[in-house]
Amino acid sequence: MITNSTEMLQAARQGGYAVPAFNANNLEWVKAILQAAQKTNSPVIVQVTGGAAKYMGSFKVAHDLIVNLHDALNITVPVAIHLDHGAYLETQEALAAGFTSIMFDGSSLDIDDNLVQTTKLAVQLHARDVTLEGEVGTIGGEEDGIVAQGEIAPVEDAVRMAESGVDMLAVGIGNIHGPYPDDWQGLDFDHLRAITAAIKNKMAIDMPLVLHGGSGIPDDQIQEAIKLGVAKINVNTEGQLAFHDAIRAFVLADKDLEGKNYDPRKFLLPGTNAIEDMCVERIHVFGSNGKA
Repeated sequence: MITNSTEMLQAARQGGYAVPAFNANNLEWVKAILQAAQKTNSPVIVQVTGGAAKYMGSFKVAHDLIVNLHDALNITVPVAIHLDHGAYLETQEALAAGFTSIMFDGSSLDIDDNLVQTTKLAVQLHARDVTLEGEVGTIGGEEDGIVAQGEIAPVEDAVRMAESGVDMLAVGIGNIHGPYPDDWQGLDFDHLRAITAAIKNKMAIDMPLVLHGGSGIPDDQIQEAIKLGVAKINVNTEGQLAFHDAIRAFVLADKDLEGKNYDPRKFLLPGTNAIEDMCVERIHVFGSNGKA
């Protein structure tokens, strides 16, 4: 069932689990993600960056690929099609293409400019029954060619962004995109707790919070973040590494030289299976299995 992500995230926030948001890069990724969600009876967010959409041809191609595979595989769990880290123009392209959930990344803007654009988008998207994710602070590391050092999002900025009309809010709490370095200090749970409490006190709602850079965070920290308000966890690098490691092992074992294993459908199969296995494992860690 193709839907927006609002209801699934509200249910996750109240139910004490997180919805997985897996980045898709091509057909193999989409197929693996959908099959993993169906196998575990989990709601899922299939998300696409502007760079991934360009690689696949366009936002429309990415959207239609997800919808067509969803139908062909007889997927029955809730599936949201989400723009990840969209600049303003990309939000409009994804909306026109039929995306059901949009992240506007205005974190590089002055907070006031970010709020103005986010508020305007909230009105536009909600008129179309599309979910909006906003962001305050920047998430460290690299995402789709964009490099940021990362920061701890000010509590007052998080409250203002929550009031702008977003349905979910990405906040910087020490998380980064890409592999985590050995000297990483971990997530700042005191700050996450402060943000959750401040939004609750000001708005009397349990705002679903989003944890970007979910790949490589220890499971116990993931689960603690969920207890403190995180209801959506983004996973991209973990899928890329799983795919790469499986294909590399296949080649180093000379399996690609056997029979017709040079056929892309056979050559890419170990990587595709590895992505699906990774998704299933993450779904169980996030606690969304059986929640569709």
